[in-house]
Formats: sequence, structure tokens, C-alpha cells
Amino acid sequence: MISQLGSDGFFLYHRAMLPKPLPQQIPSFISLKVRCFRASEPTPATALPPPSSVPSSRSLKRVSRLLKTELQRALMDYLHLTRGYTFSDAEYISKNSPRFVESLVSMIDDKDDVPRTLRKFFRYNPINEFEPFFESLGIGPSELHLFLPNGIIFLADDHVLLDNFHSLCNYGVPRNRMGKLYKKAKYIFGYASGLLELKLQGYENLGLSRSTVVKLVVCCPLLLVGDVNCEFVAVLDWLKRIGIESEWLVNYLSCSRTYSWKRMLDTLQFLHKVGYSEEGINNLFRGNPKLLLEGIGKKVYLFFGRLVKVGVEMHVIYSYLVDYPNILSYKCAKNMLSVICFLCAIGMGKDDITHIFSKYLHLLSTSSLKGHKTVCQELKVGKADLCQIIQDDPLKLISFASKQEKKGDGKVDSHDPRNYLKKTTFLLKLGYTENSEEMARALKMFRGRGDQLQERFDCLVEAGLDYNSVIEMIKRAPMILSQNKAIIKRKIDFLRNVLDYPLECLVGFPTYFCHDLDKIVERLSMYAWLKERNAINPTLTLSTIVASNDKRFVKYFVNVHPQGPAVWKGLKRLSNKDKN
Repeated sequence: MISQLGSDGFFLYHRAMLPKPLPQQIPSFISLKVRCFRASEPTPATALPPPSSVPSSRSLKRVSRLLKTELQRALMDYLHLTRGYTFSDAEYISKNSPRFVESLVSMIDDKDDVPRTLRKFFRYNPINEFEPFFESLGIGPSELHLFLPNGIIFLADDHVLLDNFHSLCNYGVPRNRMGKLYKKAKYIFGYASGLLELKLQGYENLGLSRSTVVKLVVCCPLLLVGDVNCEFVAVLDWLKRIGIESEWLVNYLSCSRTYSWKRMLDTLQFLHKVGYSEEGINNLFRGNPKLLLEGIGKKVYLFFGRLVKVGVEMHVIYSYLVDYPNILSYKCAKNMLSVICFLCAIGMGKDDITHIFSKYLHLLSTSSLKGHKTVCQELKVGKADLCQIIQDDPLKLISFASKQEKKGDGKVDSHDPRNYLKKTTFLLKLGYTENSEEMARALKMFRGRGDQLQERFDCLVEAGLDYNSVIEMIKRAPMILSQNKAIIKRKIDFLRNVLDYPLECLVGFPTYFCHDLDKIVERLSMYAWLKERNAINPTLTLSTIVASNDKRFVKYFVNVHPQGPAVWKGLKRLSNKDKN
């Protein structure tokens, strides 16, 4: 039997659960006196279309499922019983060449007896078997004419093709991926008997598992042309040296892309040359596999070439790479190239350029700049004056030249890079690593300017919480600092002075700050009423009461007492009355 693999893998889709907005309720119950804010048909034919023109899906009549099944069975019987191909081959071809199967409709006069009609037709009109065969491998009708052989129409006449096809199938290569191998490396289907197996075994001898070799040759068919690819072997040796297993690399390969092992090798050698440690390269690739698979782009080399041309020393350039690995990406390198072109165009000297890149490289790499002529026109200054302005305050380069900034007056708005630096400085204090992916995520999660975040952080510390405990709370619930200082203070005062809970309970329940205060008051009021009647555990934690969803709260905190629903309804009514 010919073995088959399924698809390369499974993709997991996660459905985003959108939280329902918290109801805006005004607290009001007993002694808690609190106020809160809130197509055309084809012409029938008597014979199959020419070998190189299987009809497109647009020119075919729609075929019912029952008729399609009968057509597939008739084609399978022809290939297996009449032509003598194996049952597995005949079955797969008939079930995976839908356009060819549908084209058979044009030969049928008696649609009530499809098998008999087609058997009679096949007896006097043999088909071009390469058409359904290639279609079943994934070669579309639009490109089929490029691969159909001349002078033969029977698959059995090209036994070399079939032998190599079966060798790949028996090794484990999925049939539906075979089309890519044929298109990209047709030469391998002409190998002498046994040669293809030896080439596959050669890659297993490198320490790769059979499943890994299958994925590898499906994504990179040219590896089977010629001897074992020496550049691929060199890449594996480098990965082993830096502590990355070969399976890790192969798992990131995609059948829809083309890869250059030479470019990967050049990237590894380049990073080693500029000073990356083996551990550093490992971390770099694991964090950004695309950097290895696509290699360092031309923009990166152009950028460093311009730096060298300006006069920046090589060891300084290498230090940029080690300290700011994000500039190895295409987008960042493109931005940096525009920066250096801008600075050179306005006449800035080597020392000043070196100073600006050394201090603000991580910030400049995120900005796309306008041309220097545009900036000069907007500011109504000459190149020399603009150069002096940037020398005095390098951040003005982004304020004036960034494409994201507003045109004109040069005022610093909410996008001013100083705000970015203040925010970065604040996050560094919390223990985030500069230029790391964790830092990039944090910059998106924490909303507000750096000085605002610091002010809100200080508010928590001044309330009496331990400094390190506040850091831990903020990392667990970054949304705390999205609220203004007044709301944070109000929630702390309510917790201590009204609810009489110790401040330390916030360390284990930092998301307390993320709940609406009205909701907290209503729930705590209900809990207080139940405690007075000994209807509930009097030692429940704040998180148990507040963090439960509405349905669970009603079940365990309202319906536990016969009068509970009435009291809860009364709380709601009082809240609405106070709200109005």
C-alpha cells in the first residue's frame, strides 16, 4: 500500500472573548454612604478537450454530488481495472482531480447509466492520464500545459516517473504536496531506480528524523537535486553549535516560501563576526525565527555601508548590532538608512552622527522620516540651521521629520519622543529589559505618558504598599496604571475606610482596581447583609466576592437566602434611583 501523510500541521484558532461592559451603578445601601463616578455554460463536446486544456472551473457545468460520485467511480474503475494501476493510485487520482472529473460530463449522453456510458467511451477514446494525475498532485489547470509530456498519454509509458513518485509516497511525502516537488524540482522524477532513496537517506544520516526530512524536502525540493546540500549542512552545524536543534528550524519552514541556505549561512557568520555570542545568536533566532529563515536583508548592509562611508568605526557599528538587535529587521534598517541619509544631506559631521546613533538608535529605528527638503520648507529654515537645531536637540529630528508627526509649527505634541523615553525609563525601573520583546509588549499595555505612569505608581507606594509589591502588582495587572490618580486614591480609601479591608489584600488581588466601584459597593453590601444573618461564610476574600461573574454571584451570594433576590433587587432599585 502507498502511504500518505495528512496536512503538515494543525492551526489553533482562539476565539477572542470580549468582556461585557460593567454596569454603571450607584452604590447605596444602609450605612454605606458612598458616591461614585462612572458564469456561461460550455458548448457540449463529443470528446475530451485537448490534452493541455482541462476546462477551468468557470467553464464547467455544475455537477451534482451523486453524478460526481458516479464519474469518480467510473474513472477509478478505468484506471484500476482497465489500465491496471494499483487501487490506491486509481482511487486517489479519481477523488482528487475534480476539474477533470467534471469535464467527463461532456461525454455522457445517457446520464442515467454513467458507468456503462463511460466504459463504452473509454474503450474507443483513451484519455490523457497525465491530466488527472498531475491535477491530483496539486498542479492547477492553468499551469498543466507546462508539464504534460509530448507524444505519450499513458502514465505507464513513463515508468521512471511512476517509480520515483512511488518512492516518495512510500517514504512518507504527502501526495497533495507532490505537485510542488514536480514544479520546483522535476529532475528528481527522472532518477534511476534507487537513487532517490539514497538521497533521502543521506539527509537522515545527518541526524534528521524521517518526518523532518519529509517536511524539509516538501518545503525545499531542490535539496534532492545533486548531492547533499553543503550549505544546508553548514547551517545545521552552526545551529548545533549555538544550541538549536535542527527540528526547530524545519518546523518553521513553510511550503509557500522559498529559502536560501546561503543567505542563512551568511547571516550566522555575520552575527558571529560582529560580536554576538553563541547564546546571543540562539536567543535572537528563538525570539525572531524570521531573521534566520529570511536572512539579513540588503537594507541592513546598505545602512552599515553608509555608516562606514561617513566615517563611523567598525567596532562602533558592531556595537550597534549587539546592543540593538531590532535594527536587523528590514523595517528598522530601512528607517535607519533614511535617518543617516537625512543627516548626511543636511551636512552633519561624523562625530555628531555617531553621537546621535549611539544615544537614540533604539528610538530612531522606529521612525520613518520625511525628506530633508520637506522639513526645511515646513520650518522655513536652511539646511545649516536645521543641522544646528538637531545638534542641539537630536530628538527634534523625530519631532520635525517623523511622518507620523503633524506638519508645521514644531510644537511637541502627545507623540513627542520625550514621552517615549520617559515611558521607557519608567518601565526600566520596573525591571523590564531594554529592547526586549517584553519591553515592546509593555509599551503597548501601559497607557499614558511616562510621568503619568510614575505618578500613579507613586500613589500606590505612598498609600502604604511595599515598593516591590507594587511592581509585582503592576506586572500582573498593567491596566491599574491606565486609571488616573484620583480614581486609584478613591478605591484605596474605600477599601480601607469603608470596607475595613487591610491594604495588603491588594497584593494578592491587584485586579481590584480594574472593577467598577459601584459594582464593588453593591456586592459588598449584599455580602454584609448575608453575614448579619449567618447565611454565608464570614471570612471570604475580597477577590471571591468581587471577581465572580454576575451569574455566579447571583447563584452563590444572592440565592443562598430566601430573601436574597428581593434584597438584591432593592439594591439595584436604590442604585438606579440615586443615579437618576
